[in-house]
Amino acid sequence: MSLRQRLDNLPVGRKLLAALLVLLAAVLLVANLAFISAAYWISQQSMAPQALHTLGRLIASPAHSHQALASPAAAEAVLQLLDDYEPLRAAAIYDDRGLIMAQLQRGAALPLPQQLDGLVGWRRSEYRANLLLELPQADGRPGHLLLVASGELPGAFYTGTLTASLAILAFSVLLWLLVARQVRRLITRPIRRLEELSRQVTREENYALRARRGNQDEIGSLADAFNTMLMRMEGREQQLKRARDDAQAAFDQAQSLAEETRHSNRKLELEVQVRSKIEKKLTGFQNYLNSIIDSMPSALIALDEQLYVTQWNQEASALSGTPLAEALNQPVFLAFPPLKPFLALLKCTVEQHKVEKIERVTWTKDEEPHHYALTFYPLSGSAGRGVVIRIDDITQRLNLEEMMVQSEKMLSVGGLAAGMAHEINNPLGAILHNVQNIRRRLSPDLQKNRDQAELIGVCLQAVDRYLQAREVPRLLDDIQQAGTRAARIVSHMLSFSRRSNRQLAPCLLPALIDQALEIASNDFDLTESFDFKSLVIQRDFDPTLGPVPGTANELEQVLVNLLKNAAQAIHQREQPSSPGQITLRTRSAPPWAEIQVEDNGIGMTEAVRKRIFEPFFTTKEVGQGTGLGLSVSYFIITNNHKGQMEVHSTPGQGSCFTLRLPLATTPDATGL
Repeated sequence: MSLRQRLDNLPVGRKLLAALLVLLAAVLLVANLAFISAAYWISQQSMAPQALHTLGRLIASPAHSHQALASPAAAEAVLQLLDDYEPLRAAAIYDDRGLIMAQLQRGAALPLPQQLDGLVGWRRSEYRANLLLELPQADGRPGHLLLVASGELPGAFYTGTLTASLAILAFSVLLWLLVARQVRRLITRPIRRLEELSRQVTREENYALRARRGNQDEIGSLADAFNTMLMRMEGREQQLKRARDDAQAAFDQAQSLAEETRHSNRKLELEVQVRSKIEKKLTGFQNYLNSIIDSMPSALIALDEQLYVTQWNQEASALSGTPLAEALNQPVFLAFPPLKPFLALLKCTVEQHKVEKIERVTWTKDEEPHHYALTFYPLSGSAGRGVVIRIDDITQRLNLEEMMVQSEKMLSVGGLAAGMAHEINNPLGAILHNVQNIRRRLSPDLQKNRDQAELIGVCLQAVDRYLQAREVPRLLDDIQQAGTRAARIVSHMLSFSRRSNRQLAPCLLPALIDQALEIASNDFDLTESFDFKSLVIQRDFDPTLGPVPGTANELEQVLVNLLKNAAQAIHQREQPSSPGQITLRTRSAPPWAEIQVEDNGIGMTEAVRKRIFEPFFTTKEVGQGTGLGLSVSYFIITNNHKGQMEVHSTPGQGSCFTLRLPLATTPDATGL
């Protein structure tokens, strides 16, 4: 039996005495500890420092000061004068150069600093009170005296404390014995008398006995209650005697009915056994059906005719956030608030007994939009009409369909882009080549031009002045710039249609992003429109993401395109309420490494978002965009790097482009 059980089983009087004894011991212990702590604190904080100051002033007097620094023996003699001072723990004398001359140790030796320069570090680790005094010298630099107080209290203090504690303990024991005697007289004895009376009543079954009233306290009230109980038990005993006689008569009558009851019971037992087996089978079948319903990936909700929930699987709990216990027997619009707009269709399904379908609804889950398909099935049976709701998450299916449509568009345009690029390349080459030839043949620096001009009698300087006056060189520059731009578009188209087999190398995404930012901030087109450097750039890079396989210049091209589009979207805001901001994120989401470029620009509609990666599709004004930037970026990510590229946008709030690159290379990605 444990100590706790022994204490619980003690009589009431002993429990009171034990509690009083523990209280006295605790008070005595706390008082002694408080007294010793206070005495120690006073000695360390007041008495020890004051005594050290007194000793220091005595030694620092001119007579002793001069004697102490005369020689190490003289210093040792001066310290011996302090040997009889009990609170002193250690002392040392340093000469005018800061070197220790003599030291005095009481008890175990303390590691005193050998040089005065080490005193500061020594004091940081020393808890005893100490004092450093100068020993002035009339004809030179002063010496120093270090005094260290003892950290222990005198033995007389402990002896006095022990004597006082024993006296208090003896007085407490006498007081406890006196209290124990009174507790035994006032509490224990009345309770024992009441206990003996109850045993006598139980042994003799004599309910006419009564307890003595005693004092006017709780024990006396207990005795009155005990007497009242005996009176009632006595009355009940008489009633039982009368009832016993009546019961005997009823028993005789019951025996005649017992035989008939036994026969009926046998029939009931057989029926109960059959019913129990049926109930077990039904329960097992119900559990089996519930397991099937809970394991389905769709959310299933069964409602009665009043649209109260009667069935609720685990997927419905995960989607709505409402557990099964809270959803059952509740209206569906309370258990699943997003279904409230469809109450009319639910009632129509119940009343007209027909299936209703909602192809697509968008709800927010984990702070991201998810798309769902709803189907309402009518339910009828012996329990009445109802409806079953099935909710399927079609987000992934829609994303795959959108990616398939996008891939088909890109494949269909790829062949067209390749043919157009080859056809356009030839006249573009001729245009650029002829512009270069015209510049060369008008240049006075070539000897052949000067010879031909003399032959026909023409001054090349006059021709050059004429061309400058008519701005012909500027026209040639415009022709060359337009041709170069067209050549760049053709190059994009060829890159778009050509399958890449280049080798991928490990790339650090933060460095690539910073380099793309530098290029975008120095871009001529952007600096002409507005100051790119005025935008707020937020970086949120995952420190756990290591190098990612890729082609650095292609990824840099994609990032520059996205940064330019984000900057232009921010610039197109009419009345901005917040400064322009571009957020750049990287994170590890195995098997992908993700890059996000998010802006707070004008955003885009759903129709624009679906066509944003189509070649030659652009929302910019004529002459400001070719519609190939995002399509080429999409091609670089999906074809060259075997990754994914998607965009989420809200009109008026901004857009977020997400690039996913595989963390591990594959044979197709590396061209092996």
